[in-house]
Amino acid sequence: MKQPETLFFSACEWVPNHPFLPVLVYRDVLAADERDQARAFEWLFHDAGWQGLWRNGVFSYQHYHVGAHEVLGVARGSAELLIGGPDGETLQVRTGDCLVLPAGTGHKRESASDDFLVVGGYPPGQYADIKTGAATPGELTVIATMPIPHSDPIYGVAGPLVPLWKEGTKG
Repeated sequence: MKQPETLFFSACEWVPNHPFLPVLVYRDVLAADERDQARAFEWLFHDAGWQGLWRNGVFSYQHYHVGAHEVLGVARGSAELLIGGPDGETLQVRTGDCLVLPAGTGHKRESASDDFLVVGGYPPGQYADIKTGAATPGELTVIATMPIPHSDPIYGVAGPLVPLWKEGTKG
């Protein structure tokens, strides 16, 4: 089991980011010779109980979600993603990488290969909205109190997400 990188982002301009949960970055979670990376991510996410699965890319404008944590599995291609708002961090992602963004985390595509494809999804009972402006006080409360998923989208209940995020709530 690969341990993810953890990245913390403070509020940045109008992007709230999450007040205490880190972004998780899993590198090369799928074998390079996996024939259908998109299907493999869908199976992993589904088996871990994540829902609302979709295939697409990442929007080219900065946005965040109030009502959901989000998983992004890079099924094909590569991209530069700006995570954490306008002054956040640019991450290079490629086929087989996976990001888990806590609610409130800003993200956008800065550039991508022509074949860039992402499989995304959400924990049970959470639904993504698309916010492109400052969060209200009520939305900040929703972001901070969004339940931690019961399973890691890659490794299920035994994965690192739950303990890492529970540790974040103690800070």
